[in-house]
Amino acid sequence: MPIKLPADLPAYDVLSKEGVMVMSEDQASRQDIRPLKIGLLNLMPKKIQTENQFARLIGATPLQIELSLIRMTEHETKNTAAEHMESFYRPFAEVAETGDKFDGLVITGAPIEHLAFDEVTYWQELQQVMDWTQDHVHSTFGVCWGGMAMIYHFHGVQKHILDHKAFGCIRHHNCAPSSPYLRGFSDDMVMPVSRWTEMKRDEIEGAGGLGILIDSAETGPCLVEDKAHRALYIFNHLEYDSGTLKEEYDRDVAAGKPINVPANYYPGDDPSKPPQNRWRSHAHLLYGNWINQIYQTTPFDMNEIGKTSR
Repeated sequence: MPIKLPADLPAYDVLSKEGVMVMSEDQASRQDIRPLKIGLLNLMPKKIQTENQFARLIGATPLQIELSLIRMTEHETKNTAAEHMESFYRPFAEVAETGDKFDGLVITGAPIEHLAFDEVTYWQELQQVMDWTQDHVHSTFGVCWGGMAMIYHFHGVQKHILDHKAFGCIRHHNCAPSSPYLRGFSDDMVMPVSRWTEMKRDEIEGAGGLGILIDSAETGPCLVEDKAHRALYIFNHLEYDSGTLKEEYDRDVAAGKPINVPANYYPGDDPSKPPQNRWRSHAHLLYGNWINQIYQTTPFDMNEIGKTSR
């Protein structure tokens, strides 16, 4: 089954050309089936790029997906056209007012790691979002800063500033091969990492009720399951395109910022050579497994989301 997107959303053409099955609202309405409703709370500055990345992974499953784009109510992006935001995004205040429920919600990262959580301009509203998920979302996936914000909000686990950026394609270990979220995963894998902060293993384990599913000896915990809050937290970027780390590296070099060449990304660590994607298959596995778990457990009657599981 395809992912349902507005026909004029840029991701519609991008994914169609890549062979991902997409359908318009008119096509979807002719199918007698309840699609899974997945929300994307997009906190990244490059909205369209992030939409493409997550729609690509979420839309690769055999299930019909209805993707809804959500933004913080008062925060205005400086990197995406206002027309795009007006056409395709709903402010969270509107979503909350209508009482909409979702089978799944992705909360993306944001380039604000240097700020304490309570210094973020939209932190109070994001706290409302995270509390709202408990009654209105069956499963929530916090990504990078979004995952750090959730684990801090629900468990008080703090992020810690690194003395240098964790940056590159880092090897990780599968700690929970029997987890349904890691079905089909190798014992170890390479994953893009791009952050100035870390979550400490002992603090996660000491919080209670959290399980580390993927870990790295070099950059610490990566994927954490929070069963009580029906959530996953991933602190790295399996959704990244092949060239995303290169874009970040080139941007910092051009700006004269101190930045190390992303480790294990370019052949021979030579930035003049095109990078190779060695994480794509695990990205599809993880998000496909997440969608499958949602399908297996979400109530058919969406009114029951937050109250019961199938």
